[in-house]
Amino acid sequence: MPKPIIAIVGRPNVGKSTIFNRIVGERVSIVEDIPGVTRDRIYSSGEWLNTDFNIIDTGGIDIGDEPFIEQIKHQAEIAIDEADVIIFLTNGRDGITGADEEVAKILYKSKKPVVLAVNKIDNPDMRELMYDFYALGFGEPFPISGTHGLGLGDLLDEAAKYFPKEGETEYSEETICFSLIGRPNVGKSSLVNALLGEERVIVSNIAGTTRDAIDTQFTKEDQEYVVIDTAGMRKKGKVYESTEKYSVLRALKAIERSDVVLVVLNAEEGIIEQDKRIAGYAHEAGKAVVIVVNKWDTVEKDEKTMKQFEQKIRDHFLFLDYAPIVFLSAKTKKRTHTLLPMINLASENHSLRAETSVINDVIMDAVAMNPTPTHNGSRLKIYYTTQVAVKPPTFVVFVNDPELMHFSYERFLENKLREAFGFEGTPIKMIPRARK
Repeated sequence: MPKPIIAIVGRPNVGKSTIFNRIVGERVSIVEDIPGVTRDRIYSSGEWLNTDFNIIDTGGIDIGDEPFIEQIKHQAEIAIDEADVIIFLTNGRDGITGADEEVAKILYKSKKPVVLAVNKIDNPDMRELMYDFYALGFGEPFPISGTHGLGLGDLLDEAAKYFPKEGETEYSEETICFSLIGRPNVGKSSLVNALLGEERVIVSNIAGTTRDAIDTQFTKEDQEYVVIDTAGMRKKGKVYESTEKYSVLRALKAIERSDVVLVVLNAEEGIIEQDKRIAGYAHEAGKAVVIVVNKWDTVEKDEKTMKQFEQKIRDHFLFLDYAPIVFLSAKTKKRTHTLLPMINLASENHSLRAETSVINDVIMDAVAMNPTPTHNGSRLKIYYTTQVAVKPPTFVVFVNDPELMHFSYERFLENKLREAFGFEGTPIKMIPRARK
């Protein structure tokens, strides 16, 4: 089941980024006392009452040259469209402003639950500032202080009451769920149509989540697949199409429900920074990844062109060095037949569980070949390695001191595991742990 989504909505300079960082537990958004300064990453994960959730700081959703109040409206509309529960953040020291009332009007019309929070209530003597906020019509306001971290537990308790219950569409373990992510105009829709247009049986179109993503289920050569169409594609309009970070919202939800993620690039336009940011979400989520270069038919090429383009991808996507690359054209359907076998391979490796005895043989051979590093006179000792999870394959390495495991040596061990077991298309997690 996808993680619940909380959106923090409010006019500028009420402390959205500060509250976001408090809940996430790290300084993710830029925080300055200047309206509209949030331009950094606006998505992260949190955990409350043993439930993981995603959280959005809508202050980072920039709507170009729209008038100030229009920007606030559009940000609130995006949050309403995507979130399961909305934290409506206000500033107790300022009282209710016209901008607060504009946001409230939009939230009235939504069917989403809203939890009203009054920020900058830094001590009990300031609680009298809250009473005016009952007039906004969202029930009891929750006093909080982003600066001091006060009241956030009560706020999250209330928000968690509105998290969706179990009921997500489930598929058999043999079914491979995959999604396509990438910036606009790389040909994601055309590629889906090309895949579904091949000879096979479409089983059904089913509503996959409460947020209206459409799952297209099909079978090819006895293998069942589900193409996860990203939620939000149903929404049209200049605001949504021109807001880059809104497309990331759609991608995040699709990634979360996927076994394999296809990172689609446009061969005509090459690689830009946005491609790397979008791909980074799939990598961070621990999903299997296949890089797809679409519109390959439009590129003038010789016998070196594909190799050169592949090297360029490897140079730009260093963190996806495990991902296979497929060149194709959705328009002409040339080489599209190579994609599903690669999806199968990535999915199989994503779920691969290796034998413990063989894992330890590989690790010990690696240590014999390249002895463990030393730091301040202490040498890393590796006692035992075991695989503890799949999707992605996750290994715990028992050592004398985890601090002695340098990332470069960890990478060396990962490469040896890849040489032994393949793992093409999937990231690997290695967790050094002290032996007790």
